[in-house]
Amino acid sequence: MRSRIILLVILLVVAILWGILKGAVDISFRDLFLPENQPIVILRLMRIALSIVAGSGLAVSGIVLQAIMRNSLAEPYLLGTSSGAGLGAVIAIIIGVSWATIPVFAFIGAIFSLVLVYNLARQNGRIPEQSLILSGVVVSIALSAIIVFMISISGSEVLHGATWWLWGNLQVYDLKFLIMVSVTVFFGIAAIYIFFQDLNAISIGEEEAIHLGVNVNQVKRILIVLASLVTASIVSVCGIIGFVGLMIPHMMRLVVGPNHKVLIPATCLAAAIFMVFSDTLARTLLPPLEIPIGVITAAVGAPIFIILLKRSQRVK
Repeated sequence: MRSRIILLVILLVVAILWGILKGAVDISFRDLFLPENQPIVILRLMRIALSIVAGSGLAVSGIVLQAIMRNSLAEPYLLGTSSGAGLGAVIAIIIGVSWATIPVFAFIGAIFSLVLVYNLARQNGRIPEQSLILSGVVVSIALSAIIVFMISISGSEVLHGATWWLWGNLQVYDLKFLIMVSVTVFFGIAAIYIFFQDLNAISIGEEEAIHLGVNVNQVKRILIVLASLVTASIVSVCGIIGFVGLMIPHMMRLVVGPNHKVLIPATCLAAAIFMVFSDTLARTLLPPLEIPIGVITAAVGAPIFIILLKRSQRVK
């Protein structure tokens, strides 16, 4: 197990170096520390840092939602949480709040969308897997449509430039905002990690968890709030990025097993690697044009989602 974690760390270092050196303008390792290259290097480092934060947060949120809903297809994007957070952020910009307040509106939007999906999917006290995913997709599409409508009718140049919220963007220029979001996300991940034993128990079954002394309803509420906080913080600065919370946790369960004590940190590393590589790919495929990061993650994640959906249908 330790060797696998070490391998993930090595891959992350490689991804970071590649992300620093490659872009619309390539920088050789020999010229990396030249003064004229420092502005580009600093911007790429900030972007890489945001990639690590966003990947880790979205993947851990996926782990939480899959565990507490006992649904292998649950993740922030498919359940509409990301779209709800995006809508909250757009509303915040329209009414003219400060940038520091945008995550608060995004958090409210994320909680609202998750509660809406939960209640739409519930049938006779149960939440069938197909109903949950269908409700999540419907809510996600509806909220995304509202975002597009609000952007279309807005006279704000800033808001018209915010169309990247629909497909994601990891460019960041404000170091203070990056630090604020990073601290929030990693606080949320650390708080979620404290509940790793409860997540293990709930994953087995709620009745078994209750017999083990877990206050299931209370733990669920806390974890939903934490996952929504993490997702909202990421969406408020990165926009809507899909499928990271679906595919990375599944891959890591195959590599390190279902124990959340190991699964959570391993997933953070793997998601960081994936996001840094994806963002570098988005910047280098069609230079000087930049492909939205959400296009890359969807191109990889959508086929995996179809495979998992078909597998879950066969199991039934």
